[in-house]
Order: sequence, then C-alpha cells, then structure tokens
Amino acid sequence: MKDATFANLGKFQDPLVTAKGETRATVALTNPQTLWFNTGTLCNIECVNCYILSSPKNDQLVYLTADEVETYLVQLEERDWGVTEIGFTGGEPFMNPAMIDMARRSLARGYKVLILTNAMLPMMRKSVRAGLADLQAEYGDKLTLRISLDHWSSEHHDTERGKGAFEKSLTGMRWLRDTGIAMDVAGRTVWGETEVEGREGYARLFAKEGFDIDAMNPGQTVLFPEMDAQVEVPEITTECWGILNKSPNDVMCASSRMVVKRKGADSPAVLACTLLAYEEQFELGTTLEEAEKPVALNHPHCAKFCVLGGASCSA
Repeated sequence: MKDATFANLGKFQDPLVTAKGETRATVALTNPQTLWFNTGTLCNIECVNCYILSSPKNDQLVYLTADEVETYLVQLEERDWGVTEIGFTGGEPFMNPAMIDMARRSLARGYKVLILTNAMLPMMRKSVRAGLADLQAEYGDKLTLRISLDHWSSEHHDTERGKGAFEKSLTGMRWLRDTGIAMDVAGRTVWGETEVEGREGYARLFAKEGFDIDAMNPGQTVLFPEMDAQVEVPEITTECWGILNKSPNDVMCASSRMVVKRKGADSPAVLACTLLAYEEQFELGTTLEEAEKPVALNHPHCAKFCVLGGASCSA
C-alpha cells in the first residue's frame, strides 16, 4: 500500500501546469445555478471525518448576517447569473441565529432554498421549528432541507457522528415529514457496500419511516465519497475532457460559487466551490463580478471528488 505521506508528491503546485508540464484544466462559470452561503463553521457536533472541520469550537468561518446574504442576492440580479437556487451549508446552519431570516429573504426573491442540516437539536429549537413551519406554509416545496444521514443504519452513522446521533436526526426528520417540509438526504459511500446496496438500505429506511425521499434518485439521495486529500489522484489536464468523455460544464465550479466570512475579515469572500473553504487560491474576490473568473483545477478534490467522482452539492 502506498504511504499516504507521499501521495500526490509534486502535484497540484502550479495553477497553470501539472507536475508533468501539461496544461492544467480550468473551468469557466458557464451556467450558474446555485449560490451557496456558508453560515459559519460552528456545529453542535464534531464528526470523525468532517471535510470542513466543523465543531462546537471551530469559528474560522463566522456567522453570516441576513444583510450580508441580501447583498449578494442583489448582486445576483445585477449580474444576471440566472441562478435558481440558494444553498446554505455550515457547520450546522441552524446554529446561526439568522438562518430563518436568510432563508426567508432568499425565498422572497423567488429562489429555491436548500439548507444542509443534521436535523438535530439546533433545528429542533421551538423558534426554529416555528420559522420553518411558516416558511413551508408560505413557500411550500421551494424550501428543501438536506439531512446529513451518513448511512441508513445507526451503527455506521453513529460511528461517524457519535452515539445516539442517528436517532436524534430521525426525530428531526419525522418532524419535517409531519410538517410537510421537503427533504433530501446526503450519505457516504465508505462502508464497504456497493452503491446499489447502499441505496436499497436507504429505501428500506425511507419506506419504514414514511419519508417522501427517492433513494434511487441521486438528486434526492446524494452519496458522497470520502474526501481525503492524501489519496493518490491524477491531475486533470485539458486533454482529460476528451479522454474521460466529460465536459467542464458538468463540474461543480461551472455552476456554483460559495460565500463565506472568515474570522477577522471586514467582509465576506466568494470561493470557487463548497469543498475548499480554507484554500486561499480558490478565493476569487469579495464580489460576484470578481468570482466570474475561471477556476484552475489545482487540488486533489477537483480530480477525485468532482471530475472523476462526478459529485455535486446541488441536485
């Protein structure tokens, strides 16, 4: 087995060329569909393998305010990106006291809203449940919550998120079901089972619980590979698109950007994607106009997760 210490040695150094001297692939913002907001990296739990290192103590990305979110909603209209969906991720978004207001302002401007949550205690606070119920009553299925359910069994899910986490998330999902709020699920593919076996497991769980979620639909049950930057992956060159029979238009940074606010920063910044919140080279500026520049695929996640894995945080 290859020593992970030496994985990708010499690779992903130059944004223009690969370690072999070939032209690195770039992706243009060709069809923006989703603008993501990271509401802050604070979370009510600390998972074993959180790609953004969220925890009850990590405030490297601080809470966004509703006014800051609205600033970018205005920019979306000014730049005429054609975005249809606003996504909120964290951390745990419902730790942010402005989450309901941010969602409301986005919905009021005609966007669909997707909130990524573990559906645990922050979401189940009385004021949050009242706010979500109001949003559902006014905007219906334009609001969707994507629940982080790492596996269809409590055994594997709790290994990642702590004992009892599975049942706490199910309690939240049952409330969402009974309130009529649309749900998706995000799971993982690291449990030694095939994708078919995993989806069948989710299907049994959804049927048992009466959750209106299609386990076979990748847009409703999104299964992510483990994000390990130490795994050996090839660099993506301009020739790869033809070799892989893929289009750069299908990669996540062709259709989305993410807004974050770093601790101590005067203003939020716009990043190339949701997966690389701490990588300075993927910070594109403070405005959406600045964020329209192409993105060089200069990170292992670009190769494994997006190009080769075909993953996307949107539906």
